[in-house]
Amino acid sequence: MDMEPSTNCAAAGVASGGGNESSNYLNLPLLLQPSYARSKSSLSDELRSFRMSLKWCALDHSSGIGKFISYLMFVFLTVFVPIVTSISVQVPASVLSTDTTAYNLLVQFPESGLAFLGFFTLCCFFRRYGLRQLLFLDALQQDTTFVRRGYTRELDKAFRYLACILLPSFFVEVAHKIIYFSTVKISLPYVWSGFPLNSVMFVMVLGSWVYRTGVFLLVCVLFRLTCELQKLRFEGLHKMLEGCGCGCGGDTIFEEHLRIRKQVSVTSHRYRFFIISSLFVITVSQFAALFMVLASKSEKSFFNSGDLLVCSAVQLSGFFLCLLGATRITHRAQGMAAVATKWHMSMTCAEQQGKAIGDVSSCQSCKINNESDDSDSSDHIVIRVSEQHPSTFQMRQALVSYFQHNTKGITLFGYALDRGLLHTLFAFEFSLVMWILSKVVVLS
Repeated sequence: MDMEPSTNCAAAGVASGGGNESSNYLNLPLLLQPSYARSKSSLSDELRSFRMSLKWCALDHSSGIGKFISYLMFVFLTVFVPIVTSISVQVPASVLSTDTTAYNLLVQFPESGLAFLGFFTLCCFFRRYGLRQLLFLDALQQDTTFVRRGYTRELDKAFRYLACILLPSFFVEVAHKIIYFSTVKISLPYVWSGFPLNSVMFVMVLGSWVYRTGVFLLVCVLFRLTCELQKLRFEGLHKMLEGCGCGCGGDTIFEEHLRIRKQVSVTSHRYRFFIISSLFVITVSQFAALFMVLASKSEKSFFNSGDLLVCSAVQLSGFFLCLLGATRITHRAQGMAAVATKWHMSMTCAEQQGKAIGDVSSCQSCKINNESDDSDSSDHIVIRVSEQHPSTFQMRQALVSYFQHNTKGITLFGYALDRGLLHTLFAFEFSLVMWILSKVVVLS
């Protein structure tokens, strides 16, 4: 699962001094300790929660046995269980709704489709990068203490977002499945009629739902975590521009922005297939559900359409999590031009103010010399201006031009994922809703 190159760099930003050095070292988070550059993880590793979660979700690809179990569980919970459930369920004639089976099939396809996208994405990531390289942990040695402390907090909060989406949906799903399997009848060939098929199928369906939902949301959480790291780096670059007296030159700021821009581009290339494919699956499933619900004349209840509610909530929550992380990075990248322009203006004004002070002092000195010489000629007045470096102004101007022409953050095949693209997506989705409503009105 991990291809972790060992490094010997010492973590920057660790404050040490006197007798408090050892105590400060023990109190620092792991990402801020010099011993962070290692090839193996310790028990206090912040990635331990990720690795444990991957093992419990049968997504451990660090060994051949782990890969075999992972693929086996994926086929069983994503393909086998939904197919068996759809075939074996029989809705009794006493139930008034006739759309229960159709709604159930409509839910199974997008859930399995998103799970396939998430599983395929994770497999590619673990095979090519590994978990540490996927989260850019090896590159943290070049970051400031502000970035590393912020990323440590984001690592701690990563699974809270997953739990905030998964747990409420799980409770609603459990309530729905209890009602569902207490009403329907499960029948399979070559199975004894007295066997508790409903109870077994209830457990299998819940396990399948947790697995499929968890795989999709896990990729969304990983993408958001990567976006938060880049956002912290943009904030650190912002602080570099604001701290004019910190000694950071334009070349240092340029190199830092190049490093951030490269990692943002890598993030865009890694996740663009997942984002676009998820958007397609979610759009098709949502509008198919909308068309089916509006066109059906049967009574809607929690029994027959509860799955649609849970499925839609999970899909939209996970996708909005991705969009929120991407747009925040893009807006930070687009705002750097304004910040750099302000920095350039402040530095130029400070230089001009220093130049004006130098002019006034020179004039006063010359005036005194003229009075002592009793001369009215202005040819003897010499104004000494403090030596300036035009190259510094030109470097800042070039840096501002660079920021103005490099404003893209997260991109999808060259299109920046910003407000403009979100407005376009909203207009497209709204047009589809209006088209579906028009078809439903015609059919009714």
